[in-house]
Amino acid sequence: MKILIVEDEIKTGEYLSKGLTEAGFVVDHADNGLTGYHLAMTAEYDLVILDIMLPDVNGWDI
Repeated sequence: MKILIVEDEIKTGEYLSKGLTEAGFVVDHADNGLTGYHLAMTAEYDLVILDIMLPDVNGWDI
């Protein structure tokens, strides 16, 4: 399963990424809305974990 995490709080994003990777998932992490939007539009994900309050492009727009 491939998961995209869009989270601007670095420690939170790293914590989620590490835990999910250790559980056997393939994880991409974007630390801002613009990068998250680009990744979401260019790759296929089974699940997106998305922060709503992001700089530049908010979670609702993604």
